[in-house]
Amino acid sequence: MPQDLSPIARIPRTGLPPYALVVGDPARAAVVAGLLDGAEEVSYHREYRVFSGSWKGLPVTVASHGVGAPGAILLFQELADAGVRTFLRFGTAGAMKPGIGDGDLVIAEAAVRDDGVTQQLLPPEYPAYASPEAVLALQRAAREAGAPHHRGIVWTRAAFQPGLLPLFSYQGAGLAAIEMELSALLVTASLRGLVAGGVVVIDGANADELVDEDATGGYDPHRGVVAAGVERGAVVSLEALRLLAESNEA
Repeated sequence: MPQDLSPIARIPRTGLPPYALVVGDPARAAVVAGLLDGAEEVSYHREYRVFSGSWKGLPVTVASHGVGAPGAILLFQELADAGVRTFLRFGTAGAMKPGIGDGDLVIAEAAVRDDGVTQQLLPPEYPAYASPEAVLALQRAAREAGAPHHRGIVWTRAAFQPGLLPLFSYQGAGLAAIEMELSALLVTASLRGLVAGGVVVIDGANADELVDEDATGGYDPHRGVVAAGVERGAVVSLEALRLLAESNEA
């Protein structure tokens, strides 16, 4: 009998591990899954590549959501329908605050909802906030791993390339980083009573070097310092999921 699959990501409608790490790149999902014991590919449809395995005995889902919040939120919804109750997003971002270096981790406390999709679901005044326990678990995991890290608000923005409008209109507001999907996850989780958080690796567009006329000039996320940050961030994220599960069992 054919397995009952979700319509968009083509994942099983039930039975996935309740703890999930979501990333943008399908190739990164495979790399993170390689850190798990007994990892198996559950599905691969469009940008949505999903694995299950275990991290230090904890069953974990690892899934890719692609670039941009409108597509990502479809995966978040289907993962939640399939049994995921705790989400951490692990991605890359540009730094918005001077002093945050390439390869550093930024742990999100909240996100600006400029994602291009949640504004069509809820009034703009509704906040996108990380679950406090997720923030603390990520911070503890980063400290224990010796990973350079910062906490702050991130800007989830639908557009990657600059246009006529100033890209850094929030400059001076104390934001830590800019990325493209987190606020959609945080809003989804709060609406559904789930635990969610996020950590990003700074991969360029550093605030120390911004120029108004071309905010993405010289952007190269494929450097060794970024790769090292991604390796650290993957372990930090998985360990934070374990800490969250441990606190739930206490």
